[in-house]
Amino acid sequence: MRPLLLLALLAPLGAQEVIRSAIGVTRSGRPIASAITAGDLDFHVKKTRILLVGGLDGSAESVKAVEQAVEWFHNSRDGGRFRGQFLVSAVPDAGFSGPVFPPTGDAYAATSHPEAMYLWRWIGMHAPDLVVEVSTRIGEPDARDLISQLPRGAPSGTGPVPAVRVPPTPGWLRPLLQPRPPSAARREIQRRLARSPAEVARQLAVHYGHQLDEVAYIPAVAVLGRLRLGELADVERIVAPYFIGTKPSMPVKPTGSHFSGHLLFGELARITGKPRYVELARAAADFGFDERGNMREAMPFHSEMSDAVFMGCPILAQAGRLTGEAKYYDMLLRHLRFMLKLNLRPDGLHRHSPLDEAAWGRGNGFPALGLALSLGELPKDHASRPEILAAFRAHMAAVLPHQDPTGAWRQVIDRPESYRELTATAMIAYAMSRGIREGWLERARYQRAVDRAWYAVKTRVATDGSLVDVCTGTGKQKSLRDYYDRTAILGLDPRGGAMALLIATEMAGLR
Repeated sequence: MRPLLLLALLAPLGAQEVIRSAIGVTRSGRPIASAITAGDLDFHVKKTRILLVGGLDGSAESVKAVEQAVEWFHNSRDGGRFRGQFLVSAVPDAGFSGPVFPPTGDAYAATSHPEAMYLWRWIGMHAPDLVVEVSTRIGEPDARDLISQLPRGAPSGTGPVPAVRVPPTPGWLRPLLQPRPPSAARREIQRRLARSPAEVARQLAVHYGHQLDEVAYIPAVAVLGRLRLGELADVERIVAPYFIGTKPSMPVKPTGSHFSGHLLFGELARITGKPRYVELARAAADFGFDERGNMREAMPFHSEMSDAVFMGCPILAQAGRLTGEAKYYDMLLRHLRFMLKLNLRPDGLHRHSPLDEAAWGRGNGFPALGLALSLGELPKDHASRPEILAAFRAHMAAVLPHQDPTGAWRQVIDRPESYRELTATAMIAYAMSRGIREGWLERARYQRAVDRAWYAVKTRVATDGSLVDVCTGTGKQKSLRDYYDRTAILGLDPRGGAMALLIATEMAGLR
């Protein structure tokens, strides 16, 4: 199939702003290009939203037909007669052919047709009112064709979308420009967007934050979210085994995740004033010192991953605030410097580890969240504060330009073809919101990014706690392709639920 021409064709923009991006990446590494309009970003827009898809028949002809139709609609005087009532977006070359819908296997790592999963889930979140497949194969649809499955399925869990197939004959788009009601998928996203932050938080709290089998960051952040919702009595019931000592808060073989899990105890100490919670929080922070009380080179169990900025820094800052002992603040700066030397790229993004240059999404969410939480605990007059604040500001400035037009950040921050990822979006948005609220960041520069991110989060959080595209647990990977191919979870997920609850309570002002 010939190279995509869409980007060149849309260079002279018409009356509707066209946003050129990508919906995914083929197994060969080619971005699956897309073009949407600025109006498509508003799910409440009154216009009928139509998506054109080409290339599923394996022909260059269908790709060219979509490209030409988009050019006609957006740039011709004739097409201009319809732009007041319709929005036309496109995936001109889906990157594969064949009836494989709904796609099976892990998204987006399936060895067979990962491109189908990119298209399927993207359509569910784009939620057009009509999908038009342009194809040279006209006849009885196969049961596993895109147009057969979209009206009966629910891509990304949103809802069905009407779909038709047309041949690439002259003027094929014009007859399809008929007003249509919003699709079921779009109506579902509209319902999600209508919720207040507090409503989203309480819906998430039904499903997340009810157990703490181990004091690790995933369950602890979710429980912390419920604590922000005022559910102190039940939270204390959940942590009681650790409080009374019948269960150790730190396992025999701890990890950095256990350090950050102990942040929950620091918050409980702040709220209740109980010294026992201070002891529990301090037990994690004390791993930064050897048996003689000397600072280690860095917090242990960092595994050279940028995650460790979150795993180690906030608990040290919290212990310093709770105890008044400056050694914890000193260790915080030491650990941060160690991690930045390992993973901070020249462009201000964090590589996940020295194994590869990829700026993994959550691998940047962790430093963002970690520094935001640390600054909240650090005294304003502490000598290390200017350096830590500068690191936070520099990182926020580095991630800001890479926000996707939909408001999300991606699985690989600076790769537009990688999927939009929920946890990175929630964590970075939280850090920016906290930064604005505390005066660390300029509201004029960052507030719109926070608002857009929250918009994206709401579209990806269903009322039953189901989530769209949460990257599974990820250790050090050896290549960019490895990060592309990490499983994106659709449904209930403790990690995603915890981070979604964190940003929801922040947006609701529950602190």
